[in-house]
Amino acid sequence: MMEATVVKNAGSHFLLSELPHWAPFPAVLRGKVRLEKSGATNPVAVGDRVSYSMEGPVADELHPAVITEVLPRSNYIIRRSTNLSRQSHVIAANLDRALLVVTLYFPEIKLPFLDRLLVTCEVYGVKAVIALNKMDLYRELAPEQVEEFCRIYRGAGYQVIECSARTGEGIDELRSLCSSGTTLISGESGVGKSSIIKALDPSLNPKTGSISEAHLQGKHTTSLYEMYPLSGGGFIIDTPGLRGFGLVDLEKEEISKYFPEMLRVADNCRFVPCTHTHEPGCAVKAAVDSGLISPERYNSYLGMLEEDKKFR
Repeated sequence: MMEATVVKNAGSHFLLSELPHWAPFPAVLRGKVRLEKSGATNPVAVGDRVSYSMEGPVADELHPAVITEVLPRSNYIIRRSTNLSRQSHVIAANLDRALLVVTLYFPEIKLPFLDRLLVTCEVYGVKAVIALNKMDLYRELAPEQVEEFCRIYRGAGYQVIECSARTGEGIDELRSLCSSGTTLISGESGVGKSSIIKALDPSLNPKTGSISEAHLQGKHTTSLYEMYPLSGGGFIIDTPGLRGFGLVDLEKEEISKYFPEMLRVADNCRFVPCTHTHEPGCAVKAAVDSGLISPERYNSYLGMLEEDKKFR
């Protein structure tokens, strides 16, 4: 048995590479592996380390490698399927960080969506960095909104990089961030993920794919999850634009633990456990009232408590 990393997922077909060496080759999934992790719609995700076997000396479209086992993950990002069912989908695995691309407008930001992404990163041990893209539009149109957004999320403890794929602002900082390990680049549709990837490495073209599609014909490229090597070092994982993001396997009593700014003050609550909703002597509610915790983040938390009821 040999080992490699999944660098592309197109449903029933995959590309593998023995990283850090970049030489992708096709693979398929053995049936029994498909059943072992039936809790998720995809048992194998981009970034997974897998064992594989081959029929001959090389793997090609006619004789792909066969994935026989998914090796233990160091971490992963998972979300509930968009139809609000109990099914879940693993976005990517074995990440050094997640770069969450957002825009204030064009499209308008949905803070609860971003906050669910951030909570999921906290739950599964993935360092999250926020890239505020399209700053070339906001410097003049919405400077106060930029300042407020940065205050909220830097205050919560997150790194926020102000950037513009069009002008190059912040791209050097993003390139340095991504120059080692594996970085997931994710966000809602229209925020400019592909443009940022192109700015990070002009040789890449994530909209069409830099890897041969010969064995993936007939697939919708917008549904592909794919890893790319950056010319300056490191690997990035590009994902389709997300339209929804539901939390997975998280009890409502635990949710506040994954808001860093709430965790910092929660030990001072009068009652333990405290839901931070109605209890007297709640340090979290006091921090919201005093401005130490933003009301926007607190409202996202309340929304997650309500969302949790839908699945019980």
